[in-house]
Amino acid sequence: MTDVVIDDGFSGSIEIDCLIIGGGAAGLTAALAASEDGASVLVAERENYLSGSTALSSGLIPAAETKAQKRQNINDKKKIFFEDIMEKNNSSADPNHVNLCVENITLALDWLEEKHGIPFHVLDDFLYPSHTNFRMHAVPEVTGEGLINYLEKAVLELDIYISCNLQIINLVKSNGGKILGAIGKRPDGSIESIFAKNTILACNGYGGNSKLISENIPEMENAIYFGHAGNQGEAVIWGRQLDAKIDHLSGYQGHGSVAHPHGILVTWALMMEGGIQINNSGVRFSNEHKGYSEQAVNVLSQPEKIAFNIFDERLCKLGQKFEDFRKAETAGALIKSGTIKELANKIGVNEASLSETIVNINALSEQNAYDSFGRQFNANTRLKPPYYAVKVTGALFHTQGGLLIDSQARVIQKNGSIIQGLYACGGAACGVSGPDVSGYLSGNGLLTAISLGYVAGKSIKGIEI
Repeated sequence: MTDVVIDDGFSGSIEIDCLIIGGGAAGLTAALAASEDGASVLVAERENYLSGSTALSSGLIPAAETKAQKRQNINDKKKIFFEDIMEKNNSSADPNHVNLCVENITLALDWLEEKHGIPFHVLDDFLYPSHTNFRMHAVPEVTGEGLINYLEKAVLELDIYISCNLQIINLVKSNGGKILGAIGKRPDGSIESIFAKNTILACNGYGGNSKLISENIPEMENAIYFGHAGNQGEAVIWGRQLDAKIDHLSGYQGHGSVAHPHGILVTWALMMEGGIQINNSGVRFSNEHKGYSEQAVNVLSQPEKIAFNIFDERLCKLGQKFEDFRKAETAGALIKSGTIKELANKIGVNEASLSETIVNINALSEQNAYDSFGRQFNANTRLKPPYYAVKVTGALFHTQGGLLIDSQARVIQKNGSIIQGLYACGGAACGVSGPDVSGYLSGNGLLTAISLGYVAGKSIKGIEI
């Protein structure tokens, strides 16, 4: 049972300055920041290895005015990045919270690179939906797993204690409301009590909790969950018991391009650089450039809840730069054909409809024109044989709502007071996407993971950010 228990006399078998619940990007960043400022740190991870939602992602982190951008002569501004986020969420997110993330992601990425040797570069082959500049930062592998590996290496070099196979089941507080630590459970049933001066919730959202999904985002109730199974919403559950402010639980990141039945993410770069999505009737059904998050809903609304990504040789070569795409190709998800007729037969869609769709978008491309959905096509992205298709479905990645925090990542109660000793970051905290799937700007998840992990870790010692 996930509960908050009251115990004024609580003492632990472990005593620590900072307990971090969750070993994903948010938790590991927080651990590095806290340890660097002299705190003793314990990272509690429920699984037998570090991963979190980060490891399942592409590992791309948006940031502006970073050293990596400057090395690549990319002239970007934090102000413009802020505006991009706010425009995507239709100004529904707290601007102060958004600004906190935008300012600190720059500090965090430069710090991770300079102090901890994590090599970032910026993807500059294409723009992600609704970003007005190249600002997606990646490690050389361009995977979330690669990012986690770099963070883990940095943590281990500082001798920070990581305890895997330790599921935190209870937070412990005093009668006065201060969080005193937590109680964890091992796979063999043994219990560990951890007394902590500060506790940081870095346990992501509730994407793996079917009850909370049904309660808050029923449209994704039957969707594939493409996130970490351990995301059971402990932060939300504890927050409710602590009378914490919680907001935007209806917000989430979806994705409209998960290869089916292979269960492998297919990069949205294909859509941004000329690819299209069709349903099993051979026709397009949306503006693919609006965003891959809301496209999950669009795909799931199609017959059989599937669609087909259609692209060509040029785009196939672009996709091959991404490890996930290469995995999908190896798994046999890509269907190649020399003609539209052959492709239609292979994927089982109406030949005439597919042919008409391709003819129409190519005509738009030659004219640099907009289609009826509001997407602009241009001559550089005209599709040419041979053609490729990937059968895809929509999926839920992770939730965006959570606990409200102040500028030091401290959790706020409904009465406006601070819960002493409790911090939240990443998916445990309310994000910057607002209350709707359409508010998710590419990379918002790792934006809040890294930036707020950095803020929380620095804040436990009262360090000025």
